[in-house]
Amino acid sequence: MGNLEDNAQKRADFVKGLWNENPVFVALLGMCPALAVTNSAINGLAMGLATTFVLLCSSILVSLARNVIPKQVRITSYIIIIATFVTVVDFGLAALAPAIHKELGAFIALIVVNCLILGRQEAFASKNPVGRSILDALGMSVGFTFALLCIGIIREVLGNGSLFNISLFGANYEPWVVMILPPGGFFALGFLLLFFNWYEARKKKRQDALTENERING
Repeated sequence: MGNLEDNAQKRADFVKGLWNENPVFVALLGMCPALAVTNSAINGLAMGLATTFVLLCSSILVSLARNVIPKQVRITSYIIIIATFVTVVDFGLAALAPAIHKELGAFIALIVVNCLILGRQEAFASKNPVGRSILDALGMSVGFTFALLCIGIIREVLGNGSLFNISLFGANYEPWVVMILPPGGFFALGFLLLFFNWYEARKKKRQDALTENERING
């Protein structure tokens, strides 16, 4: 029985970030990179993966040191830990993928102040063992990356007529230039939030109907 409960808890730690507590579509965290760097699917994916590395490594270290870090300086300590891994990502991208590093620019450094990362350290990693912290970080990271990738795909397909720099519609396609400009980020995010909220409302309505039918029939 205990193993079943543990497995259910681990699954919940991972799955919650994918949908029910999605950082972008539900918590509305990390809006700066979600709007600024997602003018293409590659940029969205790259920022998502960079954030995943920082969040995962930071969560592991914070969880390991949770009983050592004094409460009075915990936020400062978290920021130093996060900044260390952001520096690793910054130098790594500059060396391995200079074109993407140039595209993301200053937004790599701004991962340090991403509310998602600091929030997960304070709310979860600092209060739970390493195993659960890893699952939480992975779930939130995958959810964040998924959101950025969705926005990037919409903007690139409509704004350039391509996906991952592969042309989809040929030379006759007239691109929606606004989608790769700053307003396009708001349009894409607004559309996705509308869809997400519609789906959740529809799902809740179905669940309420099933509950009502069970109450009447039972």
